Amino acid sequence: MKLDRMRSLAFALALPFTVAAQRPSMPKLDHVFVIVLENHGVDVITGDSTRAPYLNQLARAGNVAREYFALGHPSLPNYLEIVGGSNFGVGGDIFPDWHGRHPDAGLVEPIVDGGTDLSVPAAFAGATGGRDVLPTKYTGATIGDQLAAAGKTWRSYQDDLPDTGADGVDFSDGIYSNLSRVTADSVRWLYAVKHDPFVYFASTQEGNAPGNALRNITGFGGLNGLYADLRAGTAPHLAFIVPNQCHDMHGLSGAGVFCARDSTLIQMGDLTVRRLVQAIQGSSAWTKGRNAIVITFDENDNALRPNRVPFIVLTNYGAAGRASDVPYNHFSLLKTLEAAFGLACLNHACDANVQVMADLFAR
Repeated sequence: MKLDRMRSLAFALALPFTVAAQRPSMPKLDHVFVIVLENHGVDVITGDSTRAPYLNQLARAGNVAREYFALGHPSLPNYLEIVGGSNFGVGGDIFPDWHGRHPDAGLVEPIVDGGTDLSVPAAFAGATGGRDVLPTKYTGATIGDQLAAAGKTWRSYQDDLPDTGADGVDFSDGIYSNLSRVTADSVRWLYAVKHDPFVYFASTQEGNAPGNALRNITGFGGLNGLYADLRAGTAPHLAFIVPNQCHDMHGLSGAGVFCARDSTLIQMGDLTVRRLVQAIQGSSAWTKGRNAIVITFDENDNALRPNRVPFIVLTNYGAAGRASDVPYNHFSLLKTLEAAFGLACLNHACDANVQVMADLFAR
């Protein structure tokens, strides 16, 4: 990483991203736990009390956005849009070019500085008043950069990431990965880098800024994993949580019949959410201050119908049982997280038609 490029990013982070004001009714939060699941629309999950009883229980007990939209297909652009407010010109599920070592290999070069993103058709974008999301100049940063610059903490918890860490890992079964001395076909892709958006950014890969590095990314288990942090009461301000591809409802060939059948995928995902939510709510981080859990999906099943996905909010402080019909999308989620932590908006989170989801988080 060239020093002048890192100075450029640091300078950009020191400035406000926009002059647009955040909605004042959004409360400041101490911890937000974002759980992202895969490839199921709201019409598939909501009301299915047989296969997804816990998610439906949470929808009744918490607050829901009934008009929440993903921003296209496939997975990776949606993940980038949740944490960075842009697809950063990435249109597919492409491996990162780790540390910029292979710039001509068709990989995603480490995202830094600025560029122009790809448009998103209105048919897929949702919550845009029937208009396309037009290509826009972006700042190559994420909410992770923003939090670190503000002296706050973040972690990306990725199920079945090897204990050796995220650096260079494109896929893994928790033990073996693309870095192991085995054939790629012998490794089940339980962890998939396309669901780990922070690693695509130069600032995270190089780790030159305090509080913002690949060490922020860890698995669920182990001494430094999600469950250890919850037990120790050391959860970060923002926890970005992604189960493996059998437990996030994505599915995976070669990983057993339960991981290839949609009915059991939904059941496994539902049980995984229960395990995660109960662990979070049983931790000391949940009982201190104002905290929230967000559960959503990256996209629907790639059908041509509107890309509407479930969105559930649980808080330890506010009223429950609210249902919002305001159109929201992944940019709205980012803007809401930024408002909750006192940060300015970033990239398309600054668009005039993107609203803070204050009605679902209000006290």
